[in-house]
Amino acid sequence: MPSMRTIEAQPIANRYARGWHCLGLASEFSDGQPHTVNAFGTRLVAYRGDDARFHVLDAHCPHMGADLSHGVVRNNSLVCPFHNWSWGCDGICNSIPYSITIPPTARVKSWPTCEQNHLLFVWHDPAGKSPSAELDIPRIDACYSDDWNDWVMEKWTINTNCRELIDNVSDMAHFISVHGVPVEYFANIFEGHKATQVMLGKSSQLAMEGGLLTYATYYGPAYQITEMKGEMGGFTIDSILLNCHVPISLNSFDLRFGMLVRKIPGLGEEQNQEMARTYIKFTQQGFYQDVAIWDNKVRIDNPLLCEGDGPIYHLRRWYQQFYQDDGEVPAAAREHRVFELNPGGLSTAPPLHHVFER
Repeated sequence: MPSMRTIEAQPIANRYARGWHCLGLASEFSDGQPHTVNAFGTRLVAYRGDDARFHVLDAHCPHMGADLSHGVVRNNSLVCPFHNWSWGCDGICNSIPYSITIPPTARVKSWPTCEQNHLLFVWHDPAGKSPSAELDIPRIDACYSDDWNDWVMEKWTINTNCRELIDNVSDMAHFISVHGVPVEYFANIFEGHKATQVMLGKSSQLAMEGGLLTYATYYGPAYQITEMKGEMGGFTIDSILLNCHVPISLNSFDLRFGMLVRKIPGLGEEQNQEMARTYIKFTQQGFYQDVAIWDNKVRIDNPLLCEGDGPIYHLRRWYQQFYQDDGEVPAAAREHRVFELNPGGLSTAPPLHHVFER
């Protein structure tokens, strides 16, 4: 008699992924006030200075441990609420009101940031290396076009390890059982820091007559953009989905889900906004379904797979590169690889490419 498969789960390594992480809409940090960010097992503070640039610092003052996110922004510096020590955007203390000299070690970590697509990003690397240009967040032209509605954003705190979210990239079968979306075609493309899911499926709420075709690409470990074409109320709906997360701890993360929806010609501004809100609501329901599963499952390092499952083991090898120092990542983890599943028996597959790449 065959032996039973035993679920294995190693302790989660005390390390957070190397890469760009999206903190949400840049406008949320544009009021000249300090903002608390719980991330990477610590507390950060984000603010925009008089230089109109966004800055992120470690939030705990090394003087007496106060929370700098409860302080005030002065010019490009952050003033501690406890003793008014002033910390520049480079993390170096530049003023102590009751001391002529400043200790040479008076500095806190300053985190690299970037603003793109009206979103604010912070760079995390345990080794302290700066991001290379090839990892730049790509521009989404729709963000800067009057033909599209602005981002509509939701934020949820999920109490599990963020690998559960990443597994969805290769988990074809759950689209049918969890989301009720029969899949005609499914593929994954892995290349460098990018991982893409191509899916052609059917959705009673969102799909057109020809099916729901999506291209979803992760740029690094935590920022995914999806291009989707669907239908609602007799209108063709073009949309762009944002799925990004920031780990709070090893067992929790903030998930931000956003959408851009192209305006429908002939409809007024208010009608377009209402159409976008309704379409977004239907799409968000899918994430609620995933969260219900995550809330009740266990971590598993050795999933028992069958031929209809996607390349979850390869996905995890790709994802593991972000938990290694850049110079230690094996070349195989970044190789161009394509995996295809064709449950619908299509004679012609959709073109295989990363999102927005033709």
